[in-house]
Formats: sequence, structure tokens, C-alpha cells
Amino acid sequence: MKTTLWRLPSFRNLWAAQTVSLLGTQVTLLALPLTALLLLDASALEVSMLAAVEFLPVLLLGLPAGAWVERLPLRPVLILTDVLRAVALLVVPAAVWLDLLSMPVLYGAAFAVGLGTLFFDVAQLSYLPEIVEEDRLVDANGKLELSRSVAQFAGPGSGGLLVQAFSAPVAILLDALSYLVSAGFLLGVKGKGRVIEEQPSQGMGREIAEGMRFVFSHPLLRPLIVCAAIAELAFAAVLALQVVFAADELSLRADVIGIVLAVGNVGGLLGAVAAGPLAQRVGTGPAFLVSIVLFSGGAVILPMSAGPVTFGAGLFVVYVGAVTFNVLQVSLCQTVTPTRLLGRMNSVFRFVTWGTVPLGAALGGLLVAPIGLRGVFWIAAVLTVISLLPPLFSPLRGTRDETPGDETPGDEPPPDEQLQSAPTGETS
Repeated sequence: MKTTLWRLPSFRNLWAAQTVSLLGTQVTLLALPLTALLLLDASALEVSMLAAVEFLPVLLLGLPAGAWVERLPLRPVLILTDVLRAVALLVVPAAVWLDLLSMPVLYGAAFAVGLGTLFFDVAQLSYLPEIVEEDRLVDANGKLELSRSVAQFAGPGSGGLLVQAFSAPVAILLDALSYLVSAGFLLGVKGKGRVIEEQPSQGMGREIAEGMRFVFSHPLLRPLIVCAAIAELAFAAVLALQVVFAADELSLRADVIGIVLAVGNVGGLLGAVAAGPLAQRVGTGPAFLVSIVLFSGGAVILPMSAGPVTFGAGLFVVYVGAVTFNVLQVSLCQTVTPTRLLGRMNSVFRFVTWGTVPLGAALGGLLVAPIGLRGVFWIAAVLTVISLLPPLFSPLRGTRDETPGDETPGDEPPPDEQLQSAPTGETS
């Protein structure tokens, strides 16, 4: 009988590092736009551009990030990116106290945080298979997503209370400290000692092309990345404007906004816990479809919101589906991708999916004036429904089990060999 993952010190430290940093991040998710709104009287467009700028590094460096990370020891990358994000956030309260705060300062901090998050995310997703065995990746990713959901539940409420009781810059200061605590936990993580093999140099362009060719030629990964890109594009506008929507459209106070976001994010807890059992019961492919239907249904509820209850309910359903999807997607990608391509596969996914975020956030902000906040939310809801189509009309729909991908791009086995169906009742 295998030891529970909680008894593995490296996984436990990685989980703790992610949990504490995400708690701080969720505080800043509320505090940074409120800093712009309350201290600089920022417009809806300026606030939405904060979210866009944070994801701009993905567009600029998303593809080469994977190739660079594959050449580096992963734990130092994780620690250094935590430190970078801490320093970037410390600039904001310092600017307030020195009376130097401006939107360019907030944009600069958001860009630096986004840069650190890009490299941290690519490195962490590549590092996890070094810490846990392949057949435990769904369990491990579920626990990591659970910590994300716990943070999304507790962070906004705490952030709203901190902003109300103290100020937004103080809340941001606490997030900066959380990244330093995270870096401390990461010092206790030990991987398998991955050997960085010297391979004939193909040139950065060819290495990036190899990663893209692998993702977009794979019968399982291709529909996933298209689906995720459409959904991220749509919901980026909602995430960039959710605080503005709650404050201006629903007339909610900062502490109430935090509580509503926290209640909505309880859905993420359910999604993280339910992803594994759902896939075991109905199969991986059908579980993906269920998660997308839930996500889309929640997105439809949001523009119909008339107060905190319906707004929180919509977010709850969104996060049940989104977190379920994330757990299944990350685990499947880690399983079917050869080890040498993990970094590039992760960077391609981040580039394509996260790369749509600044576009979605900017478009959402630009559309507020002509069609209003509810109009933007309705467009987002329609796009999330459309995101169901790529998986629905692909081999992913009938997948019950995914097997490791030791093949190289361009030399994959036929789909019927990759998608070996397990008998009903067996785990996927």
C-alpha cells in the first residue's frame, strides 16, 4: 500500500509553498484593482489593463520560457521567481508611503509579477513528475488545485477585510511577504535529481517548433488547448472586471466583495476534490465535458446577477467546472508528454491559453463603454459555451484512460492505440 502524499516531505513542502503564496495572491487580486480605484480613481479600462499587463510576459516570452526552463535546475527557478514577485509587490506600498504611486507603477509591478508567475508555473508543472510517481499525478494535482481553491476561498474575504480595516497597500505588503515564505518552503523540496542532458543544439526556433508540433498534432492535447484558449479569452474579461462589476453595477462594499468572491470560490474546493472520483466513474473524456458544461453554466448566471447571492452562485458554479477541468488537463498533459518535452509543452499551453488573457482583459475594458459591464459578461458567457465544441467533436470525448507518451512528435501511434478504453468501473 502506497504512502499518502502528505507523508512525502517534498510534496508537502511544495504544497505548503503554493498554498501560502496563493493566499497572498488572492488578497492582491482584490487589493491591486482597489488600490487603483480608491487611491488613483482609475477607470474601468485602466483597471482591466492591470490584468492585461500581468499576462503580457506570456505573449512576449511564453514560448521560449519552456525551452529555457528545460536547461535549468527547476527548484532554483521556483525560488528565484518567488523572490522576484515579492520584490515587485513591495514596490507598491513603498510608492504609496513615498507619495509616488501612479498607474505606471502598478503596471510595472503587475508585469514583474506576471513574469515571475510565468516561469514559476512552467517550472512547477515540469517539477511535479520528479516528486511523485506518474500514477499519482491526478491525486497530486488535485491536492495542489485544492490548495488553490482554499486560497481562492479564504484570500478574497481576507483581502476585503484587510482593505476595509487597513488599506489596499497593506494587503499587498502581506502578499509580498507570502512569496518569501513560499521560497522558504521550497528550500525543503527535493526532486529526483533530474540530469540535464546535453543534446545537439537545434536552435531555439526549432525547439519551440518541436514543442508546438507535439501539442497541436496530439489527438488529446489539441482539443484541450483550443478549448482552454477560448474559455480563457472569454473569462479574462470577467476576471479583470469582476471587482468593478461588483462595486459599480451591484454597489457592494469592499468587504462584501471579498466575501462574495470567497463564497464563489468554494466551488473550486468541490472541483478539486471531485475531479479524480468523477474521472474514475465516468472516464476522463466525459469528465472533461461535464467540467466545461458547469463552467459555461456559471458564466451564464453572472450577467443575470442582481445582487451578491446570484453573483456568488455564478462564480461558485464557474469554479467547480474550471478547477475540475484544470486538474484533469494538467494530469493528462503530464502523463502523455515525454519528459524531455515537459517544459515546452507547458510553455505552449501557457502561451496559447494565458496569451489570450491580456487580449480578453483589454477587449473587455474597451467594450464597457459601448455595451456596458453586463454586455461584456454576456459575450463571455457565449464564448464559454462555444469552448465545449472542440472536445465534444474529438477523440477526447470517448477517452477513459490515458497512457504515458513516450513517443516523439511526428511519430505518435495511431489514435486507437493512444486511446485505450478501460472497462467500465476501472480508474482512468
